[in-house]
Amino acid sequence: MLSDKWIIDRTPTKRFPFYTRGNAADVLADPVSPLGWTFCWESGIVIGCRDGFVTFGVFDEDDYGTPPETFGCFGGYFYNSLMQARLMGVRMPGASPEAIDAAYFDDRPDVPLYVAEPWHESPRHAEKLAETQAYIMSAVTHQPVEDQHAIALEIRRNRPDLSKLSNEELVARARTMQPHLVAMFEQHAWASLGASFGPGGILAIAEEHGRAEDGVRMIGAVGNVDSANIATQLWDLSRIVRSDASLTKLFDESFGKGTINSETAQAMMSKIAGTKFATALQTFMIDHGSRAPNEWDPAASSYESKPVLAFIQIDRLRYQDDSADPHKAHERNAAERERLYNEFMELLSGDPETSGAFAASYASSGVWQATRERCKSNNIAAIHEVRVCFDEIGRRMVAAGYLAATEQIYMLVEAEIEQYLSDPASFKGVLAERFVDHQALAQLDPPYIIGMDVPPLSQWKRRDNSAAEMVKVGDVLKGVACSAGEYTGTARIILDPFDPSGLEAGDILVTLNTDPSWTPLFLASGAVVVNLGAVGSHASIVSRELGIPCVASVADATKKIPDGANITVNGSTGTITINSL
Repeated sequence: MLSDKWIIDRTPTKRFPFYTRGNAADVLADPVSPLGWTFCWESGIVIGCRDGFVTFGVFDEDDYGTPPETFGCFGGYFYNSLMQARLMGVRMPGASPEAIDAAYFDDRPDVPLYVAEPWHESPRHAEKLAETQAYIMSAVTHQPVEDQHAIALEIRRNRPDLSKLSNEELVARARTMQPHLVAMFEQHAWASLGASFGPGGILAIAEEHGRAEDGVRMIGAVGNVDSANIATQLWDLSRIVRSDASLTKLFDESFGKGTINSETAQAMMSKIAGTKFATALQTFMIDHGSRAPNEWDPAASSYESKPVLAFIQIDRLRYQDDSADPHKAHERNAAERERLYNEFMELLSGDPETSGAFAASYASSGVWQATRERCKSNNIAAIHEVRVCFDEIGRRMVAAGYLAATEQIYMLVEAEIEQYLSDPASFKGVLAERFVDHQALAQLDPPYIIGMDVPPLSQWKRRDNSAAEMVKVGDVLKGVACSAGEYTGTARIILDPFDPSGLEAGDILVTLNTDPSWTPLFLASGAVVVNLGAVGSHASIVSRELGIPCVASVADATKKIPDGANITVNGSTGTITINSL
């Protein structure tokens, strides 16, 4: 039975008292597995995040406790530390905690105000941050991230035949990923922080000239964004299907039988062997096979571990006509971005200081937004190598009768691994019970803010009991303007990226939040509305790349807006107007 505190939950400390789900649901929407948190996060990512904030110039290492309070985990849900981000606003010359909140977290009234403490101000850190800022604004390629990308690709290409490794060897291989996660997330911290500088400068200057909408347009369509490239490759695969009668027939027959499953996908794989489609699919799996819903948890299925996920999205995309082509969309949006940039440079030509700051912000924005998404890909690739090792162990334990399902292997915590391998029978009941509890956590509605007094899990609201007042015709909902433009269409409430059956071409995607597994659905959507998120969230980034309106941080949008309502999304003003129900 689920207790009031989950086995991996943390306790807030005095220095880091508040945590938020803002910009956290993009990372881990669902409760993280015990093994995922202890093996990949506490032994890798958490340490790397600390190192990143230290080398960036925000903190000293001893500002953190043990373990470092870089992130929170409550009820199994992932949380961001408000103080960790806000300290950059305090110590960065020209910044503020409020500006950091606006850049990274949702616009919510329940976010506690920043309260200054004596240890926060630090001229020494301000000096270091000024040096870092100058480097970020120089817009040079950040080579450590590209080097790590090469490492990630090499690890994947050189993966051994896991079926021939012992369980102990599989664990040893998985552990070789932990140092990579430390190093890769150190760079991810750099990229996540650095990616806010350029857009911040663009938006501020554009707003000063009464052109905030154009500012939003100029921080998109930067190109070479890994998370957007997922959709592009799936789109190209869908075009192969659409242009090939035999492949079209195969998809029609496979999906016409009802719910497609892994067995159906395996049968499809055997039938496409040796085709152009099979070659392109293999390339996709090498490039993006590690990606998945909840991809920061190795317990989650990925495109490679569950190929049916790719087939589902290719099937959805094959019905789209070429007007949704992401290649053409990027060309259009990039041309518009460049046009606006040149227009602003002409507008600012009489002010060398402002025009110089604008030019630097524009260049930095493009480099560091792409760098941030590449950092994410690098980290996910390392997590995926952990996934394939423990999936292999899990399958063996199922075959031996020690587990009821492969996924139960992820109910271990890292400290139990060796004992489990030596005596798996003794864990059978414990892991089965944890698995039930973990599923129960997914039914809870995590508080948006967690403070020093963490509410016991028995007091958390359940998702099925969380109500919100439905909208009426004429109502206007407010969120954060994240991708410019206005679009009117039919709202479709979609909660699973692999069950988008109600979403037709041109509909408006309304969901809780998104991660890269949602990206293909953006190609079918006229606009996007998400409950959570900010300008730097996944939904916002991809919408700008594709040139469709997006409004984020629309509280309870999925509960307030009925499926099928006609709504107008204004991604320039951050408003949702209800036209008819």
